[in-house]
Amino acid sequence: MRKIILFYIIFYAALIGFFAALLAVFYQTLDMKKPKWQLDKSVIGTNPGLGFRPMPPLIDVESTLIRYKYDNRGNIQYWKEQLDDFLSIYKAKKDGNRTNVESCIQGVSPAKDKVCELIIDASWKPCLPEYFYSFNSSKKGPCIFLKLNKIYGWIPEYYNSSSMPKNMPPDLQEHIRELEKNYSIHGSSEMPNVLKTVWVSCEGENPGDMENIGPVIYFPQRGFGGQYFPFLNQDNYLSPLVAVSFESPTRGVTINIECKAWAKNIYHDRVDRRGSVHFELMVDY
Repeated sequence: MRKIILFYIIFYAALIGFFAALLAVFYQTLDMKKPKWQLDKSVIGTNPGLGFRPMPPLIDVESTLIRYKYDNRGNIQYWKEQLDDFLSIYKAKKDGNRTNVESCIQGVSPAKDKVCELIIDASWKPCLPEYFYSFNSSKKGPCIFLKLNKIYGWIPEYYNSSSMPKNMPPDLQEHIRELEKNYSIHGSSEMPNVLKTVWVSCEGENPGDMENIGPVIYFPQRGFGGQYFPFLNQDNYLSPLVAVSFESPTRGVTINIECKAWAKNIYHDRVDRRGSVHFELMVDY
């Protein structure tokens, strides 16, 4: 009996040792800072999607409806707290070791291992906590924040006025043309960098939604600046944000909204939500 017990002790000890040795060899092949399989070779692929905040309550995980009544303090408090929590990491990064954080030029990526500072300041008004992200406004609609999903090593291919696709919204095309025109008039050398932007558009999905959505304003600009790419898992890296302010959405109506990110290497598919995000907005009377 003792021989059998001793045999199993030696057997399992050898098995555990063999497994530990294989695991150690496996870990030697991994880099903790970057994935082994990247871009086309990875499961994530090369087509980033968009995310939005605030998210509806978890009671209905499939819901994408943002519904509120501007003068119901308890109602809008939920949405404010959701955005406060989401943006807390952007405030937390202001503390601690920031030796690799730089103030960047629009469209110019920082040096290796450096990251660009992202400051949410007064220029984002009314998409700020002290203004309840405009959820308490009796005249305007809310601010919805957009974030481009991170893909390690992905670099956008940018549009300019000579390469815009036909399905790009006319107002975005006009925005890009105006930027080029303004910088050309002033003879600025910064124009190529300004155009290094992953542009953003938010529209009503259907004709009725297009009528009800009203004017849309983007803060701090209409897209994600090229200085934030590529993402290489740098310390203190923060994903760029765009705050979308819905200025006067029709009240008492559910509005289907589709936001898209625009770059030459971002492809759109409404069914799979590639390069875009969908949500509904309803501001009650």
